[in-house]
Amino acid sequence: MTRAWISVGSNVDRERNIRLAIDSLQQAFGELVLSPVYRTRAEGFEGDDFLNLVVGVETELSLEVLRQRLRDIEDKQGRIRGDNKFASRTLDLDLLTWGDLVDEEQGIPRDEILKYAFVLKPLADVAPEEFYPGSDQTYAQLWAAFPGKPAMDAIIL
Repeated sequence: MTRAWISVGSNVDRERNIRLAIDSLQQAFGELVLSPVYRTRAEGFEGDDFLNLVVGVETELSLEVLRQRLRDIEDKQGRIRGDNKFASRTLDLDLLTWGDLVDEEQGIPRDEILKYAFVLKPLADVAPEEFYPGSDQTYAQLWAAFPGKPAMDAIIL
Protein backbone atom coordinates (compact mmCIF):
# COMPACT_ATOMS: atom_id res chain seq x y z
CA MET A 1 0.00 0.00 0.00
CA THR A 2 1.16 3.49 -0.83
CA ARG A 3 0.20 6.68 1.01
CA ALA A 4 -0.99 9.34 -1.42
CA TRP A 5 -1.85 12.92 -0.50
CA ILE A 6 -4.48 14.66 -2.60
CA SER A 7 -5.35 18.34 -2.66
CA VAL A 8 -9.09 18.98 -2.90
CA GLY A 9 -10.56 22.33 -3.90
CA SER A 10 -13.76 23.89 -5.17
CA ASN A 11 -15.11 27.38 -5.72
CA VAL A 12 -18.37 26.46 -7.46
CA ASP A 13 -21.12 25.23 -5.14
CA ARG A 14 -18.21 24.68 -2.75
CA GLU A 15 -19.73 22.93 0.24
CA ARG A 16 -21.71 20.48 -1.87
CA ASN A 17 -18.80 19.64 -4.16
CA ILE A 18 -16.35 19.17 -1.29
CA ARG A 19 -18.77 16.84 0.51
CA LEU A 20 -19.39 14.84 -2.68
CA ALA A 21 -15.65 14.60 -3.32
CA ILE A 22 -15.01 13.26 0.19
CA ASP A 23 -17.81 10.72 -0.27
CA SER A 24 -16.40 9.63 -3.65
CA LEU A 25 -12.87 9.32 -2.28
CA GLN A 26 -14.12 7.32 0.68
CA GLN A 27 -16.01 4.94 -1.63
CA ALA A 28 -12.89 4.53 -3.78
CA PHE A 29 -10.27 4.20 -1.03
CA GLY A 30 -11.97 3.47 2.28
CA GLU A 31 -10.65 5.26 5.35
CA LEU A 32 -9.41 8.78 4.66
CA VAL A 33 -7.16 11.18 6.53
CA LEU A 34 -8.80 14.61 6.30
CA SER A 35 -7.21 17.96 7.01
CA PRO A 36 -9.24 20.92 8.18
CA VAL A 37 -11.07 22.77 5.40
CA TYR A 38 -9.86 26.29 4.64
CA ARG A 39 -11.53 29.13 2.76
CA THR A 40 -8.95 30.79 0.52
CA ARG A 41 -8.93 33.45 -2.15
CA ALA A 42 -8.69 32.41 -5.79
CA GLU A 43 -5.05 32.39 -6.93
CA GLY A 44 -4.12 33.67 -10.38
CA PHE A 45 -7.59 34.90 -11.34
CA GLU A 46 -10.61 36.82 -10.07
CA GLY A 47 -13.21 34.42 -8.77
CA ASP A 48 -15.14 33.23 -5.76
CA ASP A 49 -13.18 31.98 -2.78
CA PHE A 50 -12.20 28.32 -2.72
CA LEU A 51 -12.64 25.70 -0.08
CA ASN A 52 -9.46 23.62 0.17
CA LEU A 53 -8.29 20.62 2.12
CA VAL A 54 -5.86 17.73 1.82
CA VAL A 55 -6.92 14.08 1.88
CA GLY A 56 -4.66 11.13 2.58
CA VAL A 57 -5.42 7.69 1.15
CA GLU A 58 -3.73 4.30 1.22
CA THR A 59 -3.83 2.68 -2.19
CA GLU A 60 -2.58 -0.26 -4.19
CA LEU A 61 -3.31 1.58 -7.45
CA SER A 62 -0.48 2.56 -9.75
CA LEU A 63 0.28 6.24 -10.14
CA GLU A 64 -1.39 6.37 -13.55
CA VAL A 65 -4.54 4.54 -12.45
CA LEU A 66 -4.82 6.72 -9.34
CA ARG A 67 -4.60 9.90 -11.43
CA GLN A 68 -7.28 8.59 -13.78
CA ARG A 69 -9.53 7.71 -10.83
CA LEU A 70 -9.19 11.30 -9.57
CA ARG A 71 -10.03 12.68 -13.04
CA ASP A 72 -13.08 10.42 -13.19
CA ILE A 73 -14.31 11.80 -9.85
CA GLU A 74 -13.75 15.37 -11.09
CA ASP A 75 -15.63 14.64 -14.32
CA LYS A 76 -18.51 13.03 -12.45
CA GLN A 77 -18.88 16.28 -10.51
CA GLY A 78 -19.04 18.42 -13.64
CA ARG A 79 -15.44 19.52 -13.97
CA ILE A 80 -14.95 21.40 -17.22
CA ARG A 81 -11.39 21.37 -18.50
CA GLY A 82 -9.98 24.17 -20.58
CA ASP A 83 -6.71 25.74 -21.55
CA ASN A 84 -6.80 28.15 -18.61
CA LYS A 85 -5.25 26.56 -15.53
CA PHE A 86 -6.51 29.44 -13.37
CA ALA A 87 -10.30 29.32 -13.51
CA SER A 88 -13.31 28.54 -11.37
CA ARG A 89 -14.07 24.87 -10.95
CA THR A 90 -16.58 22.53 -9.42
CA LEU A 91 -13.81 20.25 -8.21
CA ASP A 92 -10.04 20.07 -8.38
CA LEU A 93 -8.30 16.88 -7.21
CA ASP A 94 -4.52 17.15 -7.50
CA LEU A 95 -2.25 14.26 -6.61
CA LEU A 96 0.41 15.85 -4.39
CA THR A 97 2.53 12.86 -3.41
CA TRP A 98 2.64 9.15 -4.05
CA GLY A 99 4.69 7.56 -1.31
CA ASP A 100 8.25 8.87 -1.31
CA LEU A 101 8.44 9.07 -5.11
CA VAL A 102 10.37 11.97 -6.60
CA ASP A 103 9.80 12.14 -10.36
CA GLU A 104 9.93 15.52 -12.08
CA GLU A 105 8.50 14.12 -15.32
CA GLN A 106 5.45 12.87 -13.43
CA GLY A 107 5.22 16.07 -11.37
CA ILE A 108 5.60 14.14 -8.09
CA PRO A 109 5.80 15.63 -5.55
CA ARG A 110 3.60 18.36 -6.97
CA ASP A 111 5.34 21.73 -6.86
CA GLU A 112 2.21 23.47 -5.55
CA ILE A 113 3.07 22.05 -2.12
CA LEU A 114 5.89 24.57 -1.82
CA LYS A 115 4.11 27.42 -3.67
CA TYR A 116 0.67 27.71 -2.10
CA ALA A 117 -0.36 28.06 1.53
CA PHE A 118 -3.71 26.38 0.76
CA VAL A 119 -1.79 23.18 -0.06
CA LEU A 120 1.08 23.25 2.44
CA LYS A 121 -0.91 24.32 5.52
CA PRO A 122 -3.39 21.42 5.35
CA LEU A 123 -0.50 18.99 4.77
CA ALA A 124 1.31 20.41 7.79
CA ASP A 125 -1.90 19.95 9.81
CA VAL A 126 -2.31 16.23 9.05
CA ALA A 127 1.27 15.10 8.44
CA PRO A 128 3.48 17.54 10.36
CA GLU A 129 6.34 15.08 10.90
CA GLU A 130 6.24 13.59 7.40
CA PHE A 131 9.11 14.61 5.15
CA TYR A 132 8.58 16.35 1.84
CA PRO A 133 9.76 13.68 -0.64
CA GLY A 134 13.41 14.06 -1.55
CA SER A 135 14.15 16.55 1.23
CA ASP A 136 15.16 16.59 4.87
CA GLN A 137 12.35 18.97 5.84
CA THR A 138 9.00 18.04 7.31
CA TYR A 139 5.76 19.67 6.27
CA ALA A 140 5.67 21.42 9.68
CA GLN A 141 9.15 22.86 9.07
CA LEU A 142 8.21 23.96 5.57
CA TRP A 143 5.07 25.65 6.89
CA ALA A 144 6.99 27.40 9.69
CA ALA A 145 9.35 28.86 7.05
CA PHE A 146 6.64 29.66 4.47
CA PRO A 147 7.13 33.25 3.27
CA GLY A 148 4.32 35.76 3.80
CA LYS A 149 2.13 33.23 5.56
CA PRO A 150 -1.49 34.29 5.18
CA ALA A 151 -3.89 33.99 8.08
CA MET A 152 -5.85 30.82 7.47
CA ASP A 153 -8.90 29.90 9.47
CA ALA A 154 -10.42 26.46 9.25
CA ILE A 155 -14.15 26.25 8.61
CA ILE A 156 -16.74 23.62 9.47
CA LEU A 157 -18.66 22.10 6.58
